Amino acid sequence: MSWLTLAVFAEASYAEALSEALLARGALSVDMLDADADTPDEQAIFGEPGEPTSAVWQHNLVNALFESDADVVNVLQASCDELGLKTLPEHRIETLEESDWVRLTQAQFDPIRISDRLWIVPTWHTPTDPSAINIALDPGLAFGTGSHPTTRLCLRWLDENIKGGETVLDYGCGSGILAIAAMKLGAGSAIGVDVDAQAVQASRDNALANQVRADIFLPEHAMLVQYDIVVANILTNPLRALAPLLAGATRSGGRIVLSGILAEQADEVMRIYAQWFDLNPAVLEDGWCCLSGLKR
Repeated sequence: MSWLTLAVFAEASYAEALSEALLARGALSVDMLDADADTPDEQAIFGEPGEPTSAVWQHNLVNALFESDADVVNVLQASCDELGLKTLPEHRIETLEESDWVRLTQAQFDPIRISDRLWIVPTWHTPTDPSAINIALDPGLAFGTGSHPTTRLCLRWLDENIKGGETVLDYGCGSGILAIAAMKLGAGSAIGVDVDAQAVQASRDNALANQVRADIFLPEHAMLVQYDIVVANILTNPLRALAPLLAGATRSGGRIVLSGILAEQADEVMRIYAQWFDLNPAVLEDGWCCLSGLKR
């Protein structure tokens, strides 16, 4: 059995309405992604404190799945006519063959070696090095499996700098991977904060699966004090808006770790955080960078 997939590049003004119209005309499922993801125009749509948000991205990729015999072009045309669009937006239609999706998905995620002693291991794998610090983590709804360069950069920083007993704040914790790693590396305590309720639940579940204590909260429920280490692996725009909050959460003499920053955005972020921190040179990997510094 096979299916047809439709990908439509849609502006914010009609992306949600188009998704609903496609569902009403027989789409089996529809999702929306940021068409500018992994570019300087990538846009956060969750409610980081102080960051203006919208319900959808400015430029959206609407993906719809149809039965193999569906007349996808006519469905798209009728949906656009309903919305009053004069011309069809840019789109593509492809055939999706039947596969063992669970097996294929699992095959994409092998154990990830972060350092000589730190590994990320999906639960369906046996640890490559049983004597290492192995973090059990499966891909899910929340960001952070160790496969993205920004996550690896932050994990390596933690591996190299945690000496034991530190208090750690992971702001924008996603899957909770950084808070969990901090505890496994010897931190005294770790707090995770995320604006997404699904990420909060995923982080709590992952901490439980790894048998570590990490307290995870939504921002409005977190009592932020000052920490020895503050790590934020999010995006440049939220990092701009959150600079006073993150600086305030770092104790004098404490350290900050920032990632989710494209290499060309590093200088701007460094200028903002230089108000409070003595910053180290950016560490780069695959076009992304990690910044770290000492609170004055």
